[in-house]
Amino acid sequence: MTWTDEDLTVPARLRPGAQVRVVAPSCSRSYVMEHDNTRWINERFAALGIKLSFGRHVDERDDFDSSSITSRLEDLHAAFADPAVDGIMSVIGGFNANELLPYLDWDLIAANPKVFCGYSDFTVLANAIHARTGMITYVGPHWSMFGMRDHFEPTGQWFTAATSGQAWSIEPATAYTDDLWFMNRMGGRRCPPTARGSCVRERAPDGSSAGTCAR
Repeated sequence: MTWTDEDLTVPARLRPGAQVRVVAPSCSRSYVMEHDNTRWINERFAALGIKLSFGRHVDERDDFDSSSITSRLEDLHAAFADPAVDGIMSVIGGFNANELLPYLDWDLIAANPKVFCGYSDFTVLANAIHARTGMITYVGPHWSMFGMRDHFEPTGQWFTAATSGQAWSIEPATAYTDDLWFMNRMGGRRCPPTARGSCVRERAPDGSSAGTCAR
């Protein structure tokens, strides 16, 4: 399905006083709470003026560090249906968010556009919701990422720009991290510089940009 600009729905911006509902469409909150970083999470959301609430089943945890399809659907649908909720964020990723796809209430979601943000396994929901409803969704930080003790600043700035700003640009990062940030290991985290991009396919002879990638 292809959407035109006229078809797209852009959720209302997050403003001070907004409520963000945290849900667990993949792994449970109790999975990351083994390393409790709520101090940093709460401080950072408070600084943004954002109030947090949590899905009823967000801490349920089965043998796969997740919860039943019924529980995850209930929390997701409740978040979209609640008029007091302005945005929805995932706890963390995982491997089973795709289980929810056959049961999502597309009409409910389309009728209640909200900032919908997460990444990793969450991306299957973000892409499906965009494809079925035309609502803009966000590949961005999980709730748990706000608990990164070190190197959080660029992520926080980009989240605020994308969900609260009116215009922003996407610039290549100069460094990256690739670890279990919620463990916040003592002794520091590695933050190596990013490598320069490479070209997978040269520019077409006619000069068009099709089939090229940024260097």
